[in-house]
Amino acid sequence: MEARFFNRTMKHPQEGQRLELECTSYNSYSGVSWVRQDKDGKLHFIVYISMFSRTTYPGYAKTSSQFEGSKQGNSYRLVVKSFRAQDQGIYFCITNIEPMLHFSSGQPAFFPVTTAAPTTSTATTQSSQVTMKDNSQPDSDAAEHITSTTTTQWSQVTMKDNSQQGPHAGTSNDNTPRFYCTMTMWVNLSCACLLLLTAITITTTHCQRPSSA
Repeated sequence: MEARFFNRTMKHPQEGQRLELECTSYNSYSGVSWVRQDKDGKLHFIVYISMFSRTTYPGYAKTSSQFEGSKQGNSYRLVVKSFRAQDQGIYFCITNIEPMLHFSSGQPAFFPVTTAAPTTSTATTQSSQVTMKDNSQPDSDAAEHITSTTTTQWSQVTMKDNSQQGPHAGTSNDNTPRFYCTMTMWVNLSCACLLLLTAITITTTHCQRPSSA
């Protein structure tokens, strides 16, 4: 068994087109069923055509607004009155020859695949890379300039601090021992004065006492 387009030169049906398929059966005494397999792999019953060219559609309907089935000699034909997107799929015909079901080869029926125009993503990417590279060079120069400026300013601050100390920077270190010596001398002098004052006070008090005789 073979399912195919009735128009042998057809490759892809167009939307809204009247599409006719035929199924050649090697047993004209058995009826044929047409089924469609959708993109998800599900099978959809379309019509059963008996050997007397009687048709039965889903729900035991005798006619269909979308399909036509008929038998002409040894050929069982299916007509899609107006091919739509939901009619796309692979079409098979099935016959029951006791005790087996026989499937025909499948006939794909899909809209033509439109080829998208070539994009400029590659050129855009390369242009972006060149732009990023150009932008990165000024950033590097700016970073070097900022680093150099910061270093120069830090050096100037350090030199300024050293210049403010001037020639008297070591004076505090030289005056430290002299300060301690002066403090020690004054402490000793104060202690001596305190002892002398105490001795004078004791002597004066002793002399003022009346004699016991």
